[in-house]
Amino acid sequence: MQLRGCGTALVTPFHQDGSIDETALQNLVSWQIESGINFLVPCGTTGETPTLSHDEWLRVIDITIEVAAGRVPIVAGASSNATSDAVAKAKELSARPRVDAILTASPYYNKPTQEGQYRHFRAIAEAVDKPVILYNVPGRTATNIEPSTIVRLAEVPNIAGVKEASGNMTQIAEICNSTPEHFAVLSGDDAVTLPVIALGGVGLISVASNEIPHEMTAITTAALNNDWPTARRLNKKYLPLMQANFIESSPLPVKAALTMMGKIEEVYRLPLLPMRRDTRSKLQRVIIDAGLITKPAAATPETVEFYIYENWAAGPHKIVLHRSNCGQCNRGKGRPAGHDANHAKWHGPYATLHEARDSAQGMTGVLIRSECKCI
Repeated sequence: MQLRGCGTALVTPFHQDGSIDETALQNLVSWQIESGINFLVPCGTTGETPTLSHDEWLRVIDITIEVAAGRVPIVAGASSNATSDAVAKAKELSARPRVDAILTASPYYNKPTQEGQYRHFRAIAEAVDKPVILYNVPGRTATNIEPSTIVRLAEVPNIAGVKEASGNMTQIAEICNSTPEHFAVLSGDDAVTLPVIALGGVGLISVASNEIPHEMTAITTAALNNDWPTARRLNKKYLPLMQANFIESSPLPVKAALTMMGKIEEVYRLPLLPMRRDTRSKLQRVIIDAGLITKPAAATPETVEFYIYENWAAGPHKIVLHRSNCGQCNRGKGRPAGHDANHAKWHGPYATLHEARDSAQGMTGVLIRSECKCI
């Protein structure tokens, strides 16, 4: 089997209690296939796989297989920084009839040498009878698989390709030029799919296709068919979304977007936390512009009134001007509450700040006048 086209690195939906949302996953897989995606990749980085137990890891893959029912190839993720563990996982997947290929990332944290990586991947490939796709993502693993190492690995039986997410176009060009024709070079970064295909790549393992499977497949297909005007036009339209998926650590933005689209609940497992408010707002604007959700209706402006608070508990009279929506002293009833009526008095409401100030200036016996920070 030679992979070609666009495959989705699937998110793993969770319930609020942290358990896998199997229904949401089933629906997501069905929608992906109906949208024309070329293949599916469960339990990659985007699937928060490091947080899954062994049983959960297999369950996510099995659900994907069951729903796909042979309609598209399944490339299942099986990574570990311990070679023995990576081999054991690959063997388990190889025994599943409808797993078509295995995606395995470079060992993370250990920072092995190039020879160490070569032996790691060779051990995995020699233990299974299904195609193995290398995953080079040094931004996550802290170790790059250099082109010379990939060329060596391309000679190992069962090693069928590489998902290249180094971001180094010179390196990707060298890999495309130096590996055999049957060796599949797949972009691991949505935003550089077109140049990777132009260099000889055969497709993409995508994050953005979680949100726009039809569109990302169309971009990839157009490029592979040398229809560059169509590919560039679509790429230009959806590039902001591809970029927005990485304004915070993946898969935070893509899961937030899918939640806005009504596909999943926005639940992550620690150490991941929900997006910050500022980046979430940026993401929302991007997915509105992409036509994935409609713009929320504008909120009805709150009617703001003004009050004078007169207090003489400390001796000399003191007045303070407040807005009715003051976050410092308001309890949602138009004016601050909880004050002793024998020591305080409220004046208002006044329709404008100017009117409230005029009234304050007209008061007698007041020694101190001030305004709350809300003014």
